[in-house]
Amino acid sequence: MTKERRILVYGAAGGIGSAICRLLHAQGVRLHLVGRTESKLASLAQEVDATYTVGDVTDAALFAKVAQEVGETLDGLVYAVGTITIRSLPRLTAADFLNDFRVNALGAALAVQAALPALKKSAGVASVVLFSSVAASQGFTNHASIGMAKGAVSALTLALAAELAPKVRVNAIAPSLTRTPLGENLLGSEQMAASIAALHALQRLGEAQDIAALAAFLLSPQADWISGQIIGVDGGRSTLRTKG
Repeated sequence: MTKERRILVYGAAGGIGSAICRLLHAQGVRLHLVGRTESKLASLAQEVDATYTVGDVTDAALFAKVAQEVGETLDGLVYAVGTITIRSLPRLTAADFLNDFRVNALGAALAVQAALPALKKSAGVASVVLFSSVAASQGFTNHASIGMAKGAVSALTLALAAELAPKVRVNAIAPSLTRTPLGENLLGSEQMAASIAALHALQRLGEAQDIAALAAFLLSPQADWISGQIIGVDGGRSTLRTKG
């Protein structure tokens, strides 16, 4: 009988996080969820038969609390927490830069650090999935703060993949703009959404399920020879130009 996998998901109630949780649940994975909003988290936990912890990743005490509640063994960790701060450089404050770094990069590092003893006890090769962005490899105007923070996630992915091998694999997914509650403010209207979609070779915006499919694969034993990769799920935006 195949051993039931146990995976910890930060940002579980978000658009991408919840899609990952639902897909993993359908695969028979046992989940522990982490998020800020108890009502959303409790509802999702009931849906996917999971335990959960309520807390904010800017609270350094959260990570030890989660590690204690998760228990001794983990097979995977997903850090699907992020921000989208789109402002010109003159309008960015020190607090903006620090918050983007704290939520996206520092939180990811602390989440892995706290879970590491449990990940190392996995019967197989444990897997960590972090989230970078197309903005970490492409220069976009008004993306200085979030691009810097996501660039740090990409570098963290490589450093951790080297340090934690061979017992723990570490990869990152780098999406382009995806239809989630976090991205709604950037879309504004269907006309704006269509305009942004047209910038992608595949002529559409991402959906949460597009990202979840890769995350579930990277967490699975089928990906046991993949580590230290930042993989774009971006409709071709990071590499393809089909016009002009």
